[in-house]
Amino acid sequence: MKRYVCQPCGYIYDPAEGDSEADIAPGTAFENLPEDWVCPVCGAEKDMFEPED
Repeated sequence: MKRYVCQPCGYIYDPAEGDSEADIAPGTAFENLPEDWVCPVCGAEKDMFEPED
């Protein structure tokens, strides 16, 4: 699964780790995150993330 980078702050969403603060289980693909999920560091919305090269 691809990792995604928050463009404003550089946070990397890693599907292998999920997001424990938002109760996102490890193994959750970025595409399957809830629409209202935001960056846990800066609060940016999903459309501010780009796939990691």
